[in-house]
Amino acid sequence: MKNSDTEAQHGTGRANIGTDGTRIGLESLIEGWDGLGVVSSFHAESRSWIFVALHNNTLGRPTGGCRLKSYPSPAAALRDAMRLAEGMTSKWAAIDLPYGGGKSVLSVPGPVAGDRRRSLFRRFAQVLNALDGGYSVGEDLGTTREDMTFLATLTKAVAGSHDGDPPPNPSPYTAVGVHAGIAAAVDHLYGSPDLTGKSVLIQGAGDVGGVLARLLRDSGARVLVSDIDGERASAVAEQCGGTVIDPDAVYDTECDVYAPGAVGATVNERTIPRLRCRVVAGPANNQLEVPEDAERLRATGILYAPDYVINGGGAMSFGLMERGMLDPDDLESRVRSIGASLAAIFREADEAGCSPVVAARERALRALGRC
Repeated sequence: MKNSDTEAQHGTGRANIGTDGTRIGLESLIEGWDGLGVVSSFHAESRSWIFVALHNNTLGRPTGGCRLKSYPSPAAALRDAMRLAEGMTSKWAAIDLPYGGGKSVLSVPGPVAGDRRRSLFRRFAQVLNALDGGYSVGEDLGTTREDMTFLATLTKAVAGSHDGDPPPNPSPYTAVGVHAGIAAAVDHLYGSPDLTGKSVLIQGAGDVGGVLARLLRDSGARVLVSDIDGERASAVAEQCGGTVIDPDAVYDTECDVYAPGAVGATVNERTIPRLRCRVVAGPANNQLEVPEDAERLRATGILYAPDYVINGGGAMSFGLMERGMLDPDDLESRVRSIGASLAAIFREADEAGCSPVVAARERALRALGRC
């Protein structure tokens, strides 16, 4: 599709297609959502939509990252913001920190850079300031530390930033939590957390994937790396003595652990029959396309580490730093407790004869006081 066609569709689209083939509009999405509400704005200069989805404040202020990407319609962007915000509610509950579920999306028609990008973030800051402390934001897919550093000069809503200082980089802590979660999953299956000789296929060699690859290398694991950017995949693989896997071959590649680390919904009815792994455990959000995919994994004998638990290290580090824990060793030690949380979830799931997703959800609901 040409850029002009994409921009026209992006600027005027009113609906997206649901998994059942029906068209879903903005109004239908909001009517059917159990969240607190949605704030929306349109930035004319960049032809971008701004959505802030506030899902739940039972445990505290809604807090979650800002995603910047192109979507087929504003409704598709809003739907993503809502799903991600709901995931943040579960994430904060699962890692036992007093924050609520929220997420923001900047839906852009194409690449946005330079003055137009700064103008978009100025508008975003105005929206955040209007919420007057009702939502805190951090970086996510498509946004950068530079974006958050600039945003922190315009608003106090940037998580982990103090008096306009740059926010910390969450990527290393996200990777630390995922590494601990992979070890917990391997321990549950094999009776030992030792990763020596275990093959881990990382899909997405960005900031988190690169750090995770090095942690796995240092643990003796055999690292497989895939990324749509071939040069980036090769660079990470070279650093770790790993092997590059073609993106088209990811789901058919034999490995002990498949670690989704790029976009969501890669684990679905179409890919699950192709998977040749024992564990799915990675840093991506919304790895399952639909909730039923958790049971599909269980039926095939694949152990799944619920994404909002295993990838909670970055969020945890921000929350702990905001509450005064600044020593890197203390932070890493606390983030590694994600492994113990997952070990308990795996045991509870086995005892109940259900998917780890169900066990994790029950834990989150207990934390939220709903059961």
